Amino acid sequence: MTTDTRNISDFYKYWEHDAIVADLQSKRNKFVTVVERINGDFNFATVVRNNNCFLGERVIRCGIKRWDKRGAVGTHHYERVEHSDSLVRTIADYSSRGYRIVAIDNVDGAVAIDDYQWVPKSVMLFGEEGRGLSQEALALADDIVYIRQFGSVRSLNVGTASGIVMFDYCSKMV
Repeated sequence: MTTDTRNISDFYKYWEHDAIVADLQSKRNKFVTVVERINGDFNFATVVRNNNCFLGERVIRCGIKRWDKRGAVGTHHYERVEHSDSLVRTIADYSSRGYRIVAIDNVDGAVAIDDYQWVPKSVMLFGEEGRGLSQEALALADDIVYIRQFGSVRSLNVGTASGIVMFDYCSKMV
């Protein structure tokens, strides 16, 4: 038997690629991840990896289309990673399909994620660390949540934040 060197869990070792994708599709959660104003490829690649880990429906990158896939360590082969040139159209599309738009940002009026109750069909909207989400994105959101922090930093990078938020969603949906 040949060795399977792909970066996949033991459960999927020796499965064909298409069979893995089909199995993942049958188990996906109903959340969609949307990022805007993000320039760091490593952070975006981490969002893609987190989406695979927590089985989100897809990842949509608004803005810059190209990204360096090396940081995704192969997980992009199993995910629906899409590009949109319009955040407004993307959000309007998901809103019209009954998705709750949840902005993740540490702004005034945001609710602590520990107190937030997810609905199954949710769009998680992330911006880049430092700049956060655009005013336009915040205005389009149904809810705004923040991740409670205990140290001296003001924010988390989008890769880290997305993992925490996706875990929170999954732990509350089970």
